[in-house]
Amino acid sequence: MASTDETAQVGQHASPLGTTPPRPPAGGAAEGGSGMPRWLPRAMVLALALIACFQLGSWAFHQLTGLLINILIAFFLALAIEPAVSWMASFGMRRGLATGLVFLIVMIVSAGFVALLGSMLAGQIIDIVEDFPKYVESVISWINTTFHTELSRVDIQDSLLRSDWLRKYVQNSATGVLDVSTQVLGGLFQLLTITLFAFYFAADGPRLRRALCSVLPPARQAEVLRAWEIAVNKTGGYLYSRGLMALISGLAHYILLESLGVDYAPVLAVWVGLVSQFIPTIGTYLAGALPMLISFTVNPWYALWVLVFVVIYQQFENYVLQPKLTAKTVDIHPAVAFGSVIAGTALLGAVGALIAIPAIATLQAFLGAYVKRYDVTDDPRVHGRRARGRGTLLKRIRRLLRGDPREPLLVEDDGPRASP
Repeated sequence: MASTDETAQVGQHASPLGTTPPRPPAGGAAEGGSGMPRWLPRAMVLALALIACFQLGSWAFHQLTGLLINILIAFFLALAIEPAVSWMASFGMRRGLATGLVFLIVMIVSAGFVALLGSMLAGQIIDIVEDFPKYVESVISWINTTFHTELSRVDIQDSLLRSDWLRKYVQNSATGVLDVSTQVLGGLFQLLTITLFAFYFAADGPRLRRALCSVLPPARQAEVLRAWEIAVNKTGGYLYSRGLMALISGLAHYILLESLGVDYAPVLAVWVGLVSQFIPTIGTYLAGALPMLISFTVNPWYALWVLVFVVIYQQFENYVLQPKLTAKTVDIHPAVAFGSVIAGTALLGAVGALIAIPAIATLQAFLGAYVKRYDVTDDPRVHGRRARGRGTLLKRIRRLLRGDPREPLLVEDDGPRASP
């Protein structure tokens, strides 16, 4: 019996150190490790739903990009006419009627300008077509006289009419008529959309502001109204400053064209003023192309004079006129304005270039109202100068050679040091 008890005790002590592992309980860790966690299917479904929502939102944004750009243009246009509408409303006129009157005036002026410009271009094109054989004859005679050739207008005309590139050009132009018509209709629809949104933004401006403020606490309401007022002031100021510069540019070019005796000088002057100011950066050169073409029909040297005047006036406007006018309206540095135009063009094209400056001016004015500023120390380096020591270097060398003990050996910007 004793041996049996000892054997049992030895077996009890040896079993934990043996090679046979204990049996796992039924439905325990072994079965749980081989199965799928309960949270994994839900996580996969949630991830797929998020990816689907992102793809759907991205697709919707790309589809609505044109509409969003039109709404942005309409919003800035409503901000631009807000001072005029508010001024009329202050006399008791309804905002809807005041907004409609402003748009009616703009439409009448635009339609009259387009009609005058179209009639002028049609007349000039007819004159150019009628006088084109004379220009060709003069050019051919100059080439024959200068280079001793025997060119003939009839031969050149026959070679052009029988050329392959002319036939291909006519075929491509015929197939592109439908595309041009589609673009024209799309442009008219886009213009109508912008006009409607701008009308609603301007006429229902107070209602829109109340709707925005109704979902914000009182402190945020004051900030929103302040930002709205800054945007109205900067956008209106930018538009009015551009209008004033367009008037000055038109008068200057009218004087030039009238002195040269070019036909339709008033219409050309209005064209130059509007295009040069409301198409940023390259508007002046695009606007000057039409007066150059019309002047060339009168005298080729007149076109050169117009080109020289356009270049000189552009420099005068960039460095003298524009900084003084925009400093009182948008108050933005020329380098910042140029960079904002480039960034706006990269983001939204021509529309971004047009609204970039008032948008940056609004943001700058809004941030400037909340940035704490301090008094600047009276240091010469702040004013672009460096402090100078006592006397020039040549005078100090002469005193040292004379052995003057009063001259310090080291002189720095922050004051002289005593000599040893």
